Amino acid sequence: MTDVTSGAAGRNWWTIGLWVAQVLLALVFGAAGVMKLLQPVEALGAMMAWVNSTPELLVRFIGLVEIAGALGMILPAITRILPYLTPLAALGFAIIQVLAIGVHASLGETATSLPINLVLLALSLFVAWGRTRKAPIAAR
Repeated sequence: MTDVTSGAAGRNWWTIGLWVAQVLLALVFGAAGVMKLLQPVEALGAMMAWVNSTPELLVRFIGLVEIAGALGMILPAITRILPYLTPLAALGFAIIQVLAIGVHASLGETATSLPINLVLLALSLFVAWGRTRKAPIAAR
């Protein structure tokens, strides 16, 4: 029996899994960031209760950071220009999720938000680990 975690075939599976995670994270955080950056705060507050107790400037900043992270999840990896930015973007997403869990817990919203926060946290940590240890992307 062949070990699928070693050799070229194993690296390919890791690479595919990491790319899938990167694209999912970029789509989720990119869409959330655009929404936080462009929608009126009143509309956001109706969808996300934490927005009502957060300064508008901070909500917009979080949206901008999420968009930057989404770009950092894909562009450095595709272009192989400064590819170390991809695991840093993933680490930034992990930090966002840890903070989000705290905010949602303080508002008593963990029943609805905790599962998605944990999935996004796990995907972010997977990309951060995978792109630094298991399948790093070589710079040009």
